Amino acid sequence: MNPIQQLVPVVTILFISTLTRSTLGFGDALIAMPLLVLATIDVKIATPLVALMGFTISIAILAQNWRDVDIKAAWRLIVSSLIGIPVGIWLLRDAPEQIIKAILGIILILFGLYNLITPRLPTLREQWSAYIFGFISGILGGAYNTNGPPIIVYSALRRWPPERFRATMQGYFFPSGILLLMGHGLAGSLTRQVLTLYTYALPFLFLAIFLGGKLHKKIPRARFERYVHIFLVLIGAYLLL
Repeated sequence: MNPIQQLVPVVTILFISTLTRSTLGFGDALIAMPLLVLATIDVKIATPLVALMGFTISIAILAQNWRDVDIKAAWRLIVSSLIGIPVGIWLLRDAPEQIIKAILGIILILFGLYNLITPRLPTLREQWSAYIFGFISGILGGAYNTNGPPIIVYSALRRWPPERFRATMQGYFFPSGILLLMGHGLAGSLTRQVLTLYTYALPFLFLAIFLGGKLHKKIPRARFERYVHIFLVLIGAYLLL
């Protein structure tokens, strides 16, 4: 399939996934990766393409909302993630991938369901807790490229308002996106085909970011938290499957 034939499904999928992340602050890769593969896009094309998309979203949201970022929390998450990444790479050699993903999926489902049907868990106020979640995120990112869920759980437990939740998530994903794109560049994954698809999709990504920003402002805080917990259940189910 040449780039022109790929254009319509790729642009549609990237638009939907970008709209989701712009609205909630996360979830783009969860939507984009399986749909791109189902659309017969090679994983070697889909992975760097989604990385470019995620980095673009982070820049666009941070440019408008950088004042809402919890700098101290984001910094602790980033530093501890960098420490956890080598552990994850080592773990990749010895631990069965399906078992790790199944455990993570079950934890996310239970956490999401608990918050949907019972009183909330205690609010995390200790700043040092960011190091724990960041370290776990680094391990999962280094091992299986699933660094997002622990950061989402941490953000939910901090009870940040939607604006801070959304902005701080990007404050974490932005530097990790830089490292990810550097890795793809060194590996030669940013091919002409990937860059062509990304270029064609770029105007639609900006449109989705704009619309997502509008939707984000219209969602009441209680409903926003409910959507986040529902999405965590979906992420957990995806990891199990």
